[in-house]
Amino acid sequence: MSVATATPAMTTATFRLSPELKKRVDNLAKKTHRSSSYFYSQLVADHIDELEDVYDCLAIIEDVKKGKEKTVSLERVMADFGL
Repeated sequence: MSVATATPAMTTATFRLSPELKKRVDNLAKKTHRSSSYFYSQLVADHIDELEDVYDCLAIIEDVKKGKEKTVSLERVMADFGL
């Protein structure tokens, strides 16, 4: 008896890429016998968390500069934790 596994739903994305980067992805795909789409998906999946974190941090920095976000000194944190 075989069990069918569900493949996650996928959608299409269109973006611009430098010819050099496209060539690198295409070469990697050829070497590994995988599709270029596979590597584009992997690249996004592997780095989206980091990009979200960076942009969240930049937004917080702006809020600190505008006085919308409270800060605590290192000395205070160390004292609170007995360090």
